[in-house]
Amino acid sequence: MIDTRTTEPMRTPQPKPAQPQPTAPAAHHGTDGRPRQQPTAAPSTHQEVVTHQELVTAVERVLERHLHERVSEAARIDPVFADQMAARLAEFVLRGGKRLRAGFVWWGWQAAGGDLEQADAALHLGAALELLQGCALIHDDVMDASPVRRGAPAVHTDFTAAHARARMHGSSTAYGTAAAVLCGDLALSWADDLVSVTALSCTHGRRLHQEWRALRTELIAGQYLDIHGQADRSTGLAQAVRIAGLKSALYTVERPLALGAALAGADEATTAALRSAGRCAGIAFQLRDDLLGVYGEPAVTGKPSGEDLRDAKPTYLRAVAVQRARAAGDHHAVRALTRATNSAPRDSASRDSAPFGEQDLDEQELDALREVIERTGARTVVEKQIERLVELSVRHLHTVRRAPHTAPPTPQTAHVIDALTRLIERAAATPTGPPRAPDRRTKPPRPTADTHPNDPAAAEGIGRGRTSAVPPAPTTGGRP
Repeated sequence: MIDTRTTEPMRTPQPKPAQPQPTAPAAHHGTDGRPRQQPTAAPSTHQEVVTHQELVTAVERVLERHLHERVSEAARIDPVFADQMAARLAEFVLRGGKRLRAGFVWWGWQAAGGDLEQADAALHLGAALELLQGCALIHDDVMDASPVRRGAPAVHTDFTAAHARARMHGSSTAYGTAAAVLCGDLALSWADDLVSVTALSCTHGRRLHQEWRALRTELIAGQYLDIHGQADRSTGLAQAVRIAGLKSALYTVERPLALGAALAGADEATTAALRSAGRCAGIAFQLRDDLLGVYGEPAVTGKPSGEDLRDAKPTYLRAVAVQRARAAGDHHAVRALTRATNSAPRDSASRDSAPFGEQDLDEQELDALREVIERTGARTVVEKQIERLVELSVRHLHTVRRAPHTAPPTPQTAHVIDALTRLIERAAATPTGPPRAPDRRTKPPRPTADTHPNDPAAAEGIGRGRTSAVPPAPTTGGRP
């Protein structure tokens, strides 16, 4: 169980943040001269045996404290900035979310034999990832012109509405877009603050910073390749997998696990096993997101359904559908899928302001495209790939040995692996059951030259290796 009593929860930021606020606590310093973080959610002596919800609660308390301090700081800079941007960002970050990335940091640290004294640092890293996620979501909604996020107006939509209500000058849409970009930048800045303090206060700070630096750059690379794929109407399988790896797999699972391992000072073998598990699980997560982007229920996902089709997203699901339709000679399906990616918005006056690949598709046309994808068998192929990736990920987990790495597995080791297994299954939305060890009659996968951690397209040979966790779709027959 995680004890969070040392942190006072932050309330939703008030409209008048310029009023006196509690002063942020001064930093402590250790005998080595490095700043020490004040305890915010120190685990108890039973910190390893936690539920996901207990972990979420602990991370959110860290977020609440950090956001409270940042909003107070903003109020000392300017009350308008604090009220309209800092407080809005704090409310958005605290408004839901599965906190998956924070979970992977925590359990990656545990799997690598993390010391109890590092528990606060693990929670702070998790909170930083949730702030980075806030930045990514805000910017993603701007790029995709998505009006809804987490069941409420997206940040840019909220700013746009505020501009219109106040009858301010200029374009409400342009104002909302510009303000949301700045809001996302602020979230990234606050995330960096948390990571910097954490890295300075721990023994393996340099390794943490290297992982964090790579994570940020990979995320932006994935986002760029995503919009580039929309603009050039890409339907290639290899490109779809690469985008999934950069945009989601590394950022959602692999790098968080590696951050946890770095915090624990894990050896190369342990880190490599966690990276391999994270790569497979991260790709599975993105493939599930692709399915939800087409078939998801808005009441469950918190965002409109069919946006990936409207935006001509270069997803693996679409790429598989196009390939299978061509292989089966289903010319109607090929025309439907490629016409949607090669047409322009019907309203030529709005063409310049539309997202890169956006199509003016009504619900009936979206349903028709969903039926086409179903007919090609692409949905079933992607579902099976998700299951296979999750299985591969769990097999990698069972190669991890906690410190001391020569010791045999203990009941506590099994608890950590079980917790990571359930988190991976939750991320990929696969049916969960009692976690099972891999079949000992077959050798577990081993990192090879094709699974270098810096190549997001190469996990399990994805995209170019001898084997492939996401192989090209079958090219015979119209259905699997």
